[in-house]
Amino acid sequence: MSINMGGVDRTLRTLIGVVLLALVFVGPQTPWGWIGLVPLITGLVGICPLYTLLGIKTCRKS
Repeated sequence: MSINMGGVDRTLRTLIGVVLLALVFVGPQTPWGWIGLVPLITGLVGICPLYTLLGIKTCRKS
């Protein structure tokens, strides 16, 4: 699999993932915050499986 996410996309996903994970430890302490692992991991790795299925690429490299 090749990287299919651009820098802005990766940064936003990583930030959203961290914020959602913070909900597990701080604030309402809801288990729904564990969903934040998905955008965090995809943001750090740079590969979104859904983008691959839909043929979307937000990175500049071809």
